[in-house]
Amino acid sequence: MRWIALLLLGVVLASCNPEQAKDLAEIKSKQDLILTRLTAIEEGQKKLQAAPAARAARAEEDYNKAYTIAVADSPVRGKADAPVTIVEFSDFQCPFCAKSNPIVEGVLKKYPDKVNYVYKHYPLAFHAAARPSALASMAAQEQGKFWEMHDVLFANQASLDASKMEQFAAQAGLDVARFKKDLEAKKAEYEKRIEAELALGQSVDVRGTPALYVGGKKVRVRSVEGMSAMIDEQLKPKGS
Repeated sequence: MRWIALLLLGVVLASCNPEQAKDLAEIKSKQDLILTRLTAIEEGQKKLQAAPAARAARAEEDYNKAYTIAVADSPVRGKADAPVTIVEFSDFQCPFCAKSNPIVEGVLKKYPDKVNYVYKHYPLAFHAAARPSALASMAAQEQGKFWEMHDVLFANQASLDASKMEQFAAQAGLDVARFKKDLEAKKAEYEKRIEAELALGQSVDVRGTPALYVGGKKVRVRSVEGMSAMIDEQLKPKGS
């Protein structure tokens, strides 16, 4: 494409005469602009050509890599000293996260003393109600009712809205007045925690929600059977 602009200039120069001389500077300026735009188009094409290779490279996930994921202030279900920990990065508005809940429930029932479950917030930007829901769940956690709020939010996933959080808090059995107070007074603190968990998720290769980890390893097969196989492997005596 660049040669077209150069050819146009060449035609003008080949036909130059004294009367056209005064227009040459303007023509040269326009030609430079055309070259600049063509360069941008060429760069864009190069990026498009490179994109499939980049996507292919990113598609390869290392399911054998064990990440260290700190519990920190996250809510936990199950025994704190359980030998195996499940961590989930989740979004209250994500339909796939809702579908993963029964699977996690099944795993926890199967391993009541050997597995615990940690919830990490990973609200996706294109889910408008995800972050307000995460904030509301943190306010519920202040009253020791995170899981109750968790269940209410997922049960009402189709109608999640920031304006309904007090209603959901009441359904979860919260002191609504305290809930409102904590949500307002500690919003900056909760926002900071969300940002920290988003950054943590990126550091452990979260590519979407839900992202589940067993013993620090990313779950490939999201089912009770698939996760059980990973848990059984974790529970094997060392060296066996």
